[in-house]
Amino acid sequence: MTTADCDPSQQWCADLNSLDSLSPQEKKRQGYIHELLQTEERYVEDLQIVFHKPMSESGRMKDEEMTMIFVNWKDLLTCNTKLLKALRVRKKMGGENMPVQMVGDILAAELSHMQPYIRFCSCQINGSMLLQTRIDNEPDFKNFLKKIATDYRCKGMPLSSFLLKPMQRITRYPLHIKNILECTAEGHADRGPLKEALDRAEELCQQVNEGVREKENSDRLEWIQSHVQCDGAAENMIFNSLTNCLGPRKLLHSGKVSKTKSNKELWAFLFNDFLLLTHAAKQFTSSGPDKLFSHKNNAQLKMYKPPVLLNEVLVKLPDPSSDEPGFHISHIDRVYILRTDNINERTAWVQKIKAASEEFIETEKKKREKAYQARSVKTSGIGRLLVTILEATELKAGKSNGKSNPYCEVTMGAQIFTSRTLNDTLNPKWNFNCQFHIKDLYQDVLCITIFERDQFSPDVFLGRTEVPVATIKKELENKGPVTRRLLLHEVPTGEVWVRLDLQLFGNK
Repeated sequence: MTTADCDPSQQWCADLNSLDSLSPQEKKRQGYIHELLQTEERYVEDLQIVFHKPMSESGRMKDEEMTMIFVNWKDLLTCNTKLLKALRVRKKMGGENMPVQMVGDILAAELSHMQPYIRFCSCQINGSMLLQTRIDNEPDFKNFLKKIATDYRCKGMPLSSFLLKPMQRITRYPLHIKNILECTAEGHADRGPLKEALDRAEELCQQVNEGVREKENSDRLEWIQSHVQCDGAAENMIFNSLTNCLGPRKLLHSGKVSKTKSNKELWAFLFNDFLLLTHAAKQFTSSGPDKLFSHKNNAQLKMYKPPVLLNEVLVKLPDPSSDEPGFHISHIDRVYILRTDNINERTAWVQKIKAASEEFIETEKKKREKAYQARSVKTSGIGRLLVTILEATELKAGKSNGKSNPYCEVTMGAQIFTSRTLNDTLNPKWNFNCQFHIKDLYQDVLCITIFERDQFSPDVFLGRTEVPVATIKKELENKGPVTRRLLLHEVPTGEVWVRLDLQLFGNK
């Protein structure tokens, strides 16, 4: 022990043979702590392996290729060197004037600074693909890497194995901490910190996994952008972007399907907001989604039909008991009868389309309910403001054809009303009525914002204007309803015509 004066259960021993005086549980706990330290030492040694320097000095790889393979490797080394140093200091601590820091405290503190792992693990797939491509296509490069791997410090392992170690290490931390925690008695000073460390380790794993999924999703969306021609689409399709109301676009499922009647082969892409059916511009072979998105695949696809919004579809099986792997997608006035290669794939398509459709519809429903509740709250206000949005003129064009699909959003605090959308016009006539409760004559402000309605991306801002209720009161002065022309701000052109009627309770 480092000292005989402190509580043995809170000490850390380098020599496990000296723990005979401890209980079996505490001896086991110390063993797991020792294992954590040893594996951390080996891992930091692995991070320091000299692959980067000879590869950089060889001139065989460009700087951007080095960055793509090693990403932020130095940041990982900094994180774990700091953790290892803290663990080693903890091992040597003890004595009357040097309180022992809990293992859990060290782990909780250091794990909270390991965000660089999210970036590295997210980018690792692309780096590995680049490395493999160079190895497959360049025998000299392959031999070069083999020569570097003969260094005794590399332990005979190739670079590709070392690039996997960060992900492997991150997934090991929760297991190490659980082992220590299970052998830490109730009431032990380290039990609380260990629980916090376990939470942070598991959260870090989740963040890394989510980062990997997001990067894979982003890469696939970029692949679709460069390999699918969307000629004739009503909007300029940007796949790797925000949806209209569901946040970032996600690719949920993809694969080959066929039209049941004509047997025409299609490639389908299911996103969280729409389904896209495409057909091959030229023949190509692909045995599955993973091969489809391979960087080696130069497939060129064309949009078969306009994208199908998932809040407008109904998917069903023609006959659930049938062995035929077919299903129907109903969209407004059109029905798509499709067939997959097998029953399992049919089930996957049906379930994923249904789930995405329900999520889309539920999100829109919650948004409407929130707006309705804000308008419906009973209030003991001092009056009400009746607003009619008559029309807007000379709006900014929101579409490539020089037109817009404008709608108007009228708000006062949490109260919100939305007009209908009018298509292909820069001079919409809404005649849209709404009513607001006035709570504070000198604080409430009427806000009018006009947007271009898009289906596959966030709505485009076409201008806004504001009118304080106090200004409306001053202008009306018991004259009754008035019509005003309001200039739209933050845009080069546009104005809106409104009719306003302020009615204060108790006033005639």
